[in-house]
Amino acid sequence: MEHRIEEKNIRSIFTISLMLKGANAFLEMIGGALLLCTGAVMGSIQVLIQGELIEDPGDFLANSVQHYLPYFSQHSQLFVSFYLLSHGIIKLFLVVGLLRNKVWAYPAAITVFSFFIVYQLYRFTHTHSLFLIALTAFDLMVIWLTWHEYRYHFARITKENISTQKHHE
Repeated sequence: MEHRIEEKNIRSIFTISLMLKGANAFLEMIGGALLLCTGAVMGSIQVLIQGELIEDPGDFLANSVQHYLPYFSQHSQLFVSFYLLSHGIIKLFLVVGLLRNKVWAYPAAITVFSFFIVYQLYRFTHTHSLFLIALTAFDLMVIWLTWHEYRYHFARITKENISTQKHHE
């Protein structure tokens, strides 16, 4: 009986982690879509800033925005937008597959999330962001939970197949 309670708790944690992954995927897709639309926004900001600087050349906010605006080039926007959209779509697709208990989704999610971890660790070597470490720790937990659920479901399916075979004999 205690084993069933433990499995139920693990399943609940697994479901909650998938919901968080799904919410994150949705936010990434929104962010990526918004970045696709910011080309016009960036041009508008540039026009507004120029107008403000003509009025007051010492405007701190306008000068700051004008200074950092070129760093966010169109190429950078497209890359970040593509990254967020593709990352979000892939994650959401896998999360939906896992929530629907699709057998293919378990090994696919483990593989894809492992690649995400490798990339996050690579990025960490450049940024030293503690957020990336926290995200990687969360992804490791999700991978472990996914592997556990896969084993649990595989064992259950195997038992059902064996009992079905014995029943037909």
